[in-house]
Amino acid sequence: MMEHSNQSLKRKEAPFRADQVGSLLRTDRIKEARLQKAAGEITAEQLRLIENEEIKRIVDKQKEIGLEAVTDGEFRRAWWHFDFLEHLDGVEGYDTESGIQFHQTQTKSHAVKVTGKLNFTNHPMLEDYKFLHSIAGSHTAKMTIPSPSMLHFRGEIEKSAYSDQDEFFHDLALTYKKAIQAFYDAGCRYLQLDDTSWAYLCSDEQKEQIRARGLNPDELSALYARTINEATSGRPNDMKITMHICRGNFRSTWISSGGYEPVAETLFDGLNIDGFFLEYDSDRAGGFEPLRFVKRPDLQIVLGLITSKFGELENPDDIKRRIDEASRYVDLNQLCLSPQCGFASTEEGNLLTEEQQWAKLRHVVEMAQDVWK
Repeated sequence: MMEHSNQSLKRKEAPFRADQVGSLLRTDRIKEARLQKAAGEITAEQLRLIENEEIKRIVDKQKEIGLEAVTDGEFRRAWWHFDFLEHLDGVEGYDTESGIQFHQTQTKSHAVKVTGKLNFTNHPMLEDYKFLHSIAGSHTAKMTIPSPSMLHFRGEIEKSAYSDQDEFFHDLALTYKKAIQAFYDAGCRYLQLDDTSWAYLCSDEQKEQIRARGLNPDELSALYARTINEATSGRPNDMKITMHICRGNFRSTWISSGGYEPVAETLFDGLNIDGFFLEYDSDRAGGFEPLRFVKRPDLQIVLGLITSKFGELENPDDIKRRIDEASRYVDLNQLCLSPQCGFASTEEGNLLTEEQQWAKLRHVVEMAQDVWK
């Protein structure tokens, strides 16, 4: 392993040596309760009480496994992004004719559109965070929200709301700045921005589709970076903000392929972020060479070497070898380990059992304890 600095390899702050992306498989009880609520058989209040009980159970499980950061598994959401975005002021959710196209499958039909001026005022996920915070105890409560880029990338912007692109991005950054402060005020010290747009900007096939939408991938990359930096600027010093970059995760399938090289410099040397969760569980993510753009000694790189798509456990020696490879580009002290994505980016979840999910997370903890003694 490469020489690392003398400071302890155990981390006291987020992201942690053994970490997780956020979403967890919805339990049978949650799935049933959501169906009952949709059918009008139980009230919103009854559903929330069931969610509370199930979230408490999975938070206890995360603690028992040895994770430092706990999440609510996104149990109150149907999607990793739309549920948050459609509760921003000026944004509406709606059903569409077709879903998001993945390899071999398609999601349910849903989308968001910007119909008015953007703002962050009374957002229901603040209460969701407060509940998680109240049961986290001495553990760190981790909140996940979609990156600002996702509203532009996945949303339709009505001309009546914004005819000027600069005004839209300015308001978007300001809206997120308010969101970050509101979560901080609710007690949040570990916030993650989930962003699939960067993976699209790494893929030649997807870049063609972006151009077909009349957008320029290079301009988009610069606009997204500027917006994220404006949104995260001036945040409190004791708040850690990470970003998760993913190539799609729905029922164990994916959308895009391509290494991080095309966006590596923008991400690692240009974004005001404390850590990156990077998908590295398959050769679709390319090699570790793009990590040479990590110049800041305080930037943490969380290697997503464990797959959340399938139940089989990885060989620990293979994982340690890959961490060793990554440490040729980034000091071991700046590396962490996690699954490449959540286990249920949408409520349907990936194709593995709850037992396999916990085994995967335990695997992450045990390997991290071994590597960062």
